[in-house]
Amino acid sequence: MDAHSTSGRIILLNGTSSAGKTTLALALQRTAHEYWHYWALDQFRDGMPNCFRGLNSSDDEPGSRGLNVVPVEAPCGRLSEIRFGDLGTRMLRGMRRAAASFAREGVNVVIDDLCLEPAYLDDYLAAFDGIDVIFVGLRCAPETLLARESARLDRFPGTAIHQDARVHRRAVYDLEIDTSKVAPEAGVEKLLERLREGPGAAFEHMRKMRRAGHAETR
Repeated sequence: MDAHSTSGRIILLNGTSSAGKTTLALALQRTAHEYWHYWALDQFRDGMPNCFRGLNSSDDEPGSRGLNVVPVEAPCGRLSEIRFGDLGTRMLRGMRRAAASFAREGVNVVIDDLCLEPAYLDDYLAAFDGIDVIFVGLRCAPETLLARESARLDRFPGTAIHQDARVHRRAVYDLEIDTSKVAPEAGVEKLLERLREGPGAAFEHMRKMRRAGHAETR
C-alpha cells in the first residue's frame, strides 16, 4: 500500500499510571496483523534532559519547567502529582502533532498517555482533526492500582488513585476496559472488535459538545 494514499488510524489509550496502557498496547502489537507503531508519553519523558525532570523542584529550578513530580496532601495521605511546566507543555503539544503526522503518512499509531488536564484532551481534539481516532479509557480498581504500584520501583504509591478522577474528566470514549477484570489478551480482542466496527465517534462527539458550549461532559 502506498503510505500516502491512505491515512493511518490512531488508538489513544487514556488512563492512570499503572492502569495497564503499556501492557495493552504491546499486546495489540503482538496480536494484530496490521502495523501499529507504539507511542508513549514515557518515551518522550525519557528524552528530556535530566535537569528538566524535577522531583519537587522549586519555581526557580529547571525541573519546574519540564516534568515535575510534586508531593501533595490528600484525604488518604501524602501522594505525588505530575506537573508539566512551560517546556513540558510544549513537548506534549509537539508529541501530539508528531503522532498526527505519522497517521497522515499512513502509519497506524497506538498511544499510551494520560490526559491529566482538560486542556490536554482539548489539544488532542485539535491535533487529530481529520484523523480516525479510537479513544479508549482504561479503568482499574483502586486496590489493583496500589498493588501494581507497590510492585514497581519507579512508581509512588497512591499516585494512580490521585490521577483517576483527573484523567477521565470530560472524556467520552469509544471503548472502556477495566484492566482489573479483563486480561490483556481479552482487552486486545475487545479493541480489535471495536476497530472492525468502523471509525471512532468519541472525538467528533466531544468536538460537537465543545462547539455547543457544553465543555463539561462529565
